[in-house]
Amino acid sequence: VKKWKGAHTQPCHNDGKHMGFAWGPGDILVYETLYKASGASGSGCSFIHEIRKDEDIYSPILRKLFNESHHIFVGLQTIREELPSKSKKPQFVSISKNYRSVIRACMEELQQVSILLAIELIWNLCEVLFIDAAPAGSLLLHLLDWVRLHKADVDERAREVLQSESPAEHHDYWDVVVSYVLQGRLEEVRQMLVKQGTLQPAARSMYKQMDTLLSKMPFYNPGGTQTLTEFDVKWRHWHEEVDRCMQDNSFASNRHLEVICKILLGDEDTLLDHKELLGTWYHFLVTRLLFCHPTVKPTELHYYAQSCMTMFLDSRSVSEPLDNILLAAFEFDIHQVIKECSIALNNWWFVAHLTDLLDHCKLLQSHNLHFGSNLREFLLLEYASGLFTHHSLWQLAVDYFDHCPEFGRVYLELQIERVPLETERKALKVLRICEQRQMSEQVRSICKIMAMRALRNNRLGSALSWSIRAKDAAFATLISERFLQDYCAKGTFSDLDLIDNLGPAMLLSDRLTFLGKYREFHKLYGEKRFREAAKLLLSLMTAKIAPQSFWMTLLTDALPLLEQKEVSHQ
Repeated sequence: VKKWKGAHTQPCHNDGKHMGFAWGPGDILVYETLYKASGASGSGCSFIHEIRKDEDIYSPILRKLFNESHHIFVGLQTIREELPSKSKKPQFVSISKNYRSVIRACMEELQQVSILLAIELIWNLCEVLFIDAAPAGSLLLHLLDWVRLHKADVDERAREVLQSESPAEHHDYWDVVVSYVLQGRLEEVRQMLVKQGTLQPAARSMYKQMDTLLSKMPFYNPGGTQTLTEFDVKWRHWHEEVDRCMQDNSFASNRHLEVICKILLGDEDTLLDHKELLGTWYHFLVTRLLFCHPTVKPTELHYYAQSCMTMFLDSRSVSEPLDNILLAAFEFDIHQVIKECSIALNNWWFVAHLTDLLDHCKLLQSHNLHFGSNLREFLLLEYASGLFTHHSLWQLAVDYFDHCPEFGRVYLELQIERVPLETERKALKVLRICEQRQMSEQVRSICKIMAMRALRNNRLGSALSWSIRAKDAAFATLISERFLQDYCAKGTFSDLDLIDNLGPAMLLSDRLTFLGKYREFHKLYGEKRFREAAKLLLSLMTAKIAPQSFWMTLLTDALPLLEQKEVSHQ
């Protein structure tokens, strides 16, 4: 039986029938519910359909994502609380980058799966805006890196162009040049334009002028001595120079150079004419900021993001979940990002790990859920519960539960009881986890299950050792009885090693004590230590711990001892 997160019913169009659905850590079930109208007769049975299995958990490459990110997660939990937040920031940024590199590694193996692309895109933006919290000036540089990283097809097209016989005459040449301009990669633009300039000697001075404009465009240097205000002044001078070239019709005779000039001015219509090359509204946003507002402040982002999205998506197209998530990030609404991602993505991996990191950065304190648990813990519990449904990933889940102070322990106790114990090896793994956490009830339960299974398979030694581990006196008594019955039937003991090494465990029950001591008697007898053997046998007879059915056997054992000289002379 699984823990279901919720069950709901929705009316269907058929009379008296409703659809219910419930979703668990690994899948969603839909079932039909029948409501009988008063006085109506008729019978029917309700069908249950599984409509979505969380296949992600079962993908070998995504298992790599789960395994690798588990190490990063555990490392993050060990960052010391008492360190001031300022000094922890570089650690948090590097942990964020580690998470992203794991996503990218899986993406390469899965040949750019769209869900992972989207996850990395969102994570990267959250890293820039929330975790790194880049200020004005640096902010745009980070956003440029973000766009470049996620629009890497430009480099592939550039390679094709440059490897052709005559790059400047290649049909993709100008597309590559303009794409580079749109990403602010002006060095690459200059290198490409040289090839075109040599082909057109008459237009050489025009190409030279464009090269000068491109080389002069200022980029903010966060580590430099220049203040943001000084940079802004320099950038405005450059912008005015580009504008003068436009007014003077310097590039009027060459439409390609004129397009570049208009882009450098941040001309909206020209940018929107190149939707195809931009690809997305958020690329359009970053390009527009680069050529119009390079000193944009984080607080102003939402205004530009909203207007760029409206301009870029035509009125007929509906925004996708990804658009809404990115927009919420640009609006600095962390909780909306997490909420939208929980709905849009089909597993909990992303929201659980991102929320945990944001929580460590102290960005979520204000937000507690109505049922008492905080958001971080709620999402980690959901993610770990999903892992528990997988035959090998369940072990990772234990660490996640360990780091949920409020409900982690309760969840672990519930989930650990559901782990199928197919082998002794697996049972020992589960047992170790329970013992380390002093989960005595679960320890007893596992040992009992394994003892019963061993007993059913007539493996008495294994059954006895499990019942001793469970400290289950009644069961140890039952198995000791079976050992003694076996002895009566066969005249020998099975599992001698175990019985010989019971030690203090034999005190668990009278019957077990008797079994251990009786085996000791046989040992002494076999070693011809008759006096000690007789003494032990006598104490077994007088201590009244021998089962009644065994008295006859004890008396029979005493007979040969009475014939021994050293015993009879006692």
